Amino acid sequence: MRLVIARCSVDYVGRLSAHLPSATRLLMIKADGSVSIHADDRAYKPLNWMSPPCRLEEAPGVWRVVNKGGEQLLITLEEIYQDTSYELGIDPGLVKDGVEAHLQELLAASPESLGAGYSLVRREHMTAIGPVDLLCRDGLGGSVAVEVKRRGDIDGVEQLTRYLELLNRDPLLTPVVGVFVAQEIKPQARVLATDRGIRCVVVDYDKLRGIERDELTLF
Repeated sequence: MRLVIARCSVDYVGRLSAHLPSATRLLMIKADGSVSIHADDRAYKPLNWMSPPCRLEEAPGVWRVVNKGGEQLLITLEEIYQDTSYELGIDPGLVKDGVEAHLQELLAASPESLGAGYSLVRREHMTAIGPVDLLCRDGLGGSVAVEVKRRGDIDGVEQLTRYLELLNRDPLLTPVVGVFVAQEIKPQARVLATDRGIRCVVVDYDKLRGIERDELTLF
């Protein structure tokens, strides 16, 4: 991973246009080729980013990041304060707790509980940034990405949003919609999910454990 702290301005050129005026920011370049721009006022979401596959072209004072669709991030570097690279190695990935893993198992066994006609395509469907818990088909044959949490918060919605962004680039899957499943979903997470077209489902784990698979019901 390469971390660059620099004073810069950023322009996004693609389906929409966006501009970040000059300021001191953190530029993060990961081993998968992704590039993201961060400020010091938020915990998790970058100001702008380019997901892989993309390429970084460096010239004096200017970085040009281009994805396969031709969209670009143009980063104008005014002053670089730090440029450091680290080898992080292979990450073992997120280890789910027992409740979360069991919820995923129960839902995989009875995908129709998520909606009429739902069927399971695959558990732990891999994307470039990690596996989405369940990939399903709805009653009309559409693709559905399901993220399962014990407690649903904004981070979980953001995680599913990133998965959806990548999955919708696959011509064999698109359009892909999202379903966010948890025992408890915080109000802020529900508002964010609804705004992004993600359906929220709350489950009762104790009841699920005591119900036969062909009778699994979500509340």
